Amino acid sequence: MKKIKLLAVISLITAVSYAGGYRVALQGQKSLAMGHAGVAVVNSSELVFFNPAGLVYLENKLNISVGVSGVFSNVSYQNESTGASAMTNSATGTPLYLYASYKATDWLALGVGVYTPFGSGVSYEDDWAGSHLVNNIDLQAIYIQPTVSVKVNENFSFGGGFIFVNGSVGFNRNLNRTLTDLEGNRSEVTLDAPSVSATGWTLSAMFNITEQLRVGTTYRSEIIMEARDGDATFENVPNSPLTPFPSATTFNADLPLPAEWTVGLSYEFCDKWLFAFDFNNTYWDVYESLDIDFADPNVPDSVNSRNYNTSATYRFGLQYDATEMFTLRTGYYFDESPVQSGLFSPETPRNDSSGYTAGFTFNVGQRFEIDASFLYLHFKEVNESYDAYYENGQSVPFAGKYKSNAFIPGLGITYKM
Repeated sequence: MKKIKLLAVISLITAVSYAGGYRVALQGQKSLAMGHAGVAVVNSSELVFFNPAGLVYLENKLNISVGVSGVFSNVSYQNESTGASAMTNSATGTPLYLYASYKATDWLALGVGVYTPFGSGVSYEDDWAGSHLVNNIDLQAIYIQPTVSVKVNENFSFGGGFIFVNGSVGFNRNLNRTLTDLEGNRSEVTLDAPSVSATGWTLSAMFNITEQLRVGTTYRSEIIMEARDGDATFENVPNSPLTPFPSATTFNADLPLPAEWTVGLSYEFCDKWLFAFDFNNTYWDVYESLDIDFADPNVPDSVNSRNYNTSATYRFGLQYDATEMFTLRTGYYFDESPVQSGLFSPETPRNDSSGYTAGFTFNVGQRFEIDASFLYLHFKEVNESYDAYYENGQSVPFAGKYKSNAFIPGLGITYKM
């Protein structure tokens, strides 16, 4: 049997992604409606994620925000030279969040957040033209973040906390472009890591320059997801007594969740208006390669180049207090892709993107608010290739034109007391 070079394009926190790389930017309905800008906006316990330092400036003693987004997205692939084409099955995900803050004293606030910044899934038809790279991915990641916020004075505060992550992944691909069993069934591998845990931290600050102008900044640390003893299952593999190939083994793999730094401002004007701007820098350059170490010596280990670049996101938001019952919001953001030319893989087919957002808050009495948002995400059409796949020591590029977009409505509830 030919030596099988496994290109295990597993990502522990990837799949259908709505920001550069495999990031999902859906962490709060109020902020999302404003282009996902929120590092200098004080309006709810969404600050647990966007800027913990701001929690101490919330007016209410208790503030709880919970929400979910419905993600409807698709990716189309076409190679005009070969005539090959494919479209992902419409991927549906439900990223969620829960934030709570408690103002213990005038200078101290405590908070906790549960949110899903990475997850969802992508699925192509079996045996499509790129099945040697990926057939489907299904993954989840849940962040739990206890938080503290301290007010030094009316103009300055700082905050932060630890982050606990638990994730899982299911992944399937064909072993190479042509290998089958005697009945003609394509040989494939399925990888499953049901529980992957890691820790990190976040630190933030907020400056109240004037009563109308705020500046905020947040840093979130790099987190390394270490999958250990995951399950690898092989099907339809022709075998040989000289080189026995297992039906199953285990694997180890590491995936970095990059550090990110956000700085921004908010400015209130004309009594009812608020403008917000965030600049986000994500240090994707830490993602150099995805290496899969299989326990069985008859299964070759895999080294898969990624060589991502550090990328930036520019977010703009506008808020208008229309009446005592309604607050209206809109926004836009531009998100740079970290993927280099020649390393464009269909498991994360994401190019530079533009996000157009809108939403509102409906005040139900003095304690409850209903928050709604809508995001249309359009990715720039790209004609690219993945050149780091090898068979028999030779590079076998996989190229084509990718188009993708996503429609993402969201709904949340805020309770304050």
